[in-house]
Amino acid sequence: MLAYPVELTPDGKFLMVTFPDIPEANSQGDSVEDALKMAADALETALDFYFDAGRPVPVPSKPKRGQHTVELRASVAAKVLLLNEMSSQKVRPSELARRLCVTRQEVNRLIDRRYTSKIDGIAGALKALGKTLEMRAV
Repeated sequence: MLAYPVELTPDGKFLMVTFPDIPEANSQGDSVEDALKMAADALETALDFYFDAGRPVPVPSKPKRGQHTVELRASVAAKVLLLNEMSSQKVRPSELARRLCVTRQEVNRLIDRRYTSKIDGIAGALKALGKTLEMRAV
């Protein structure tokens, strides 16, 4: 999965939350636990800037020793991979829809973070792009 390093900076009685890889994501919390919970929500919300603009989402950098990370939910991580592959190959939603023999609206749902998509649909879209979605339990 995609796990983004998070920076927690004391700011008076709060901990400020920032992500080096996703500058649009920031939040705060009363404690480390609270800050990390808020960070997860801020990270997913910030991804909307990338999804809405059709821009590739920056991949997470390697965390520093002892640095906290926030992991994206599996469904969101899969959508990030799809969006990034479409961007890399310069494939527009209408072209992907043509390859999948579906409507453009169906493809738009696959790349909408707020829409719940079945993993099979995302895997199928990646396959149409010549890629394979791999999952494993460790």
